[in-house]
Amino acid sequence: MGTQSHWQVRNNNTALHATEDDDEIAMTTSTSNLRSVFITGTDTGIGKTRVSAAMLRALVVNGIEALGMKPVASGCEETPDGLRNDDALALHAAGYRPMPYADINPWALAEPIAPHAAATQSGMTITLDRVETAYGKLLADADIVVVEGVGGWAVPLSETLMQAAIPQRLELPVILVIGLRLGCINHALLTARAIVDDGCELIGWIGNRIDPSMQAVDANVAMLKRQLATPCLGILDHDSSEPAETMSLVAALSRLRSDLQ
Repeated sequence: MGTQSHWQVRNNNTALHATEDDDEIAMTTSTSNLRSVFITGTDTGIGKTRVSAAMLRALVVNGIEALGMKPVASGCEETPDGLRNDDALALHAAGYRPMPYADINPWALAEPIAPHAAATQSGMTITLDRVETAYGKLLADADIVVVEGVGGWAVPLSETLMQAAIPQRLELPVILVIGLRLGCINHALLTARAIVDDGCELIGWIGNRIDPSMQAVDANVAMLKRQLATPCLGILDHDSSEPAETMSLVAALSRLRSDLQ
């Protein structure tokens, strides 16, 4: 099956636009193309789902038919409807319309361990065909799909498959979520280098203040902005409200628009 990496906004070619102070978001008409994106992080538990869900809400609020996807998820819980993952459910809820869970999360694994090990324990081997098929179904019913990875970047999915193969196969640019805590500069620079070395396009990063007691936050963010050869698309505060997150990332997506054409 061929993949489609670009999408054309259907709503009268509506595109995002932010005012100079980013406090007000307006809608303009444009022929701009945007692309679906792959969200990765510097580690596990650093806020990929928070950022991905906020991006989805920002897009939907502006009339964009956006859907979320979590191709691989371990630590799923058994429910009457089958295995379900909290992160995948959050992305499902943030999308513009309900979709079959199996398309949102095609590889749902029970054990809360590394995905390759969880798959082995379940007698399965993760492959890309199921991911690509599910992604195609979502994209056929949406303007954009926000695809959230599992863990950090260099995550094995099997003995022969690394997570980087997902954005490679689906031809998705990558946004890096950086968990702002002690050591984040090292983690961010190594991850950014790995993304580029794997032949993927890194189009921006978003900082997430996961440690409210972190010292010298501004100095660390300033260093990240100097060292990373890709733009900062926003910083999420530790205790920011959902509306504030959504507003912040609408502005980020607007600034990103020229990079995504």
